[in-house]
Amino acid sequence: MGDTMHVVVGIMGNAASLLLYAAPILTFQRVIRKRSTEEFSCIPYITALLNCLLYTWYGLPIVSRGWENFPVITINGLGILLETSFIFIYRWFAVPEQKKFVSLMVMPVIVLFTTTALVSSFVLQNHHHRKVFVGSIGLVASIFMYGSPLVAMKQVIKTKSVEFMPFYLSFFSFLSSCLWMTYGLLGQDFLLAAPNLLGSPIGLLQLVLYGMYRKSNKAPTEANKKDLEKDGAKFTTQQQEVNEKKIDN
Repeated sequence: MGDTMHVVVGIMGNAASLLLYAAPILTFQRVIRKRSTEEFSCIPYITALLNCLLYTWYGLPIVSRGWENFPVITINGLGILLETSFIFIYRWFAVPEQKKFVSLMVMPVIVLFTTTALVSSFVLQNHHHRKVFVGSIGLVASIFMYGSPLVAMKQVIKTKSVEFMPFYLSFFSFLSSCLWMTYGLLGQDFLLAAPNLLGSPIGLLQLVLYGMYRKSNKAPTEANKKDLEKDGAKFTTQQQEVNEKKIDN
């Protein structure tokens, strides 16, 4: 029963993570349409890429025993493809300063992952030590990944607007964290469960902020509509006055 539940939660975690990794598609449709990254941050996508690289490696038989963590491999492997695509699009439409920042952020990710893979492959001699080593680095990477939305949350509080903190990204982050925390606990794998002990409350906090400030997005829109209506009425009145003067003349 325990093994069955473990597999079921793993499948559910895969589904939730797939939706999480796919959620920024809507954001990047906007970036492509406007040909601008606007106020969106690249940090969540770069930290997510590092997380996916490390946990794909963690799930492979060279680190884990056999295919015990196959669900971890499948979803994080897909995550690598998606996050790489997002980073490429972001850099393509970014201003020069942002392009440089993206490059400076990506290089350490590549170096850290390569070093982790080499050390776990050729220095450590058994699965236990490899899992502890890779899992510990993955834990730190996950803390950065789940902590990166704090940048967006700070902006939400400052601007009182959730425009640059998409709801679905926050919701699926919370759901995915809860499921993978359960998966790790059921499999008695603390290194998988621990990062999500942090991710779950941060995801919940994002949803709370969204609930608090989502109505703020509508207020400016309504105000703008009223201003447009006033300007339109004023313009119409002015046109009528001009026409009346022409007739009188």
